[in-house]
Amino acid sequence: MNIGRASQESGVSAKMIRHYEAIGLMARARRTDGGYRIYSANDIHTLQFIRRARELGFSMKQIERLLGLWRNRRRASADVRRVAQQHIDDLQARIEKLESMRRSLQQLVQHCHGDDRPDCPILDDLAGEVSWQ
Repeated sequence: MNIGRASQESGVSAKMIRHYEAIGLMARARRTDGGYRIYSANDIHTLQFIRRARELGFSMKQIERLLGLWRNRRRASADVRRVAQQHIDDLQARIEKLESMRRSLQQLVQHCHGDDRPDCPILDDLAGEVSWQ
């Protein structure tokens, strides 16, 4: 099938399909005599794998590792689990950082009068001039 159909079947844009080929995440597509890319059912399956991994927030490097493990029938599931657990740990750290940011912003918003006066603890904090504490 051509790249348009591959995009439709996999849920991955044609632009991203070309990108994944360019960075080596998937093999370069075979070409017709006219130079058009053609994709197989296996290529579509790989694209769906990549799309799902991206939806779960895996990095390109992690996806490359997972693809290698997926293709290796002699893999140890412990290797796959290790990649996924590291991703969970990274997500948890990001969640904690975001929660901290949210708490800080909530505190700033609580101290902002939100009226017509020009003084603003939010801007003071951003400028490093904490005036409300």
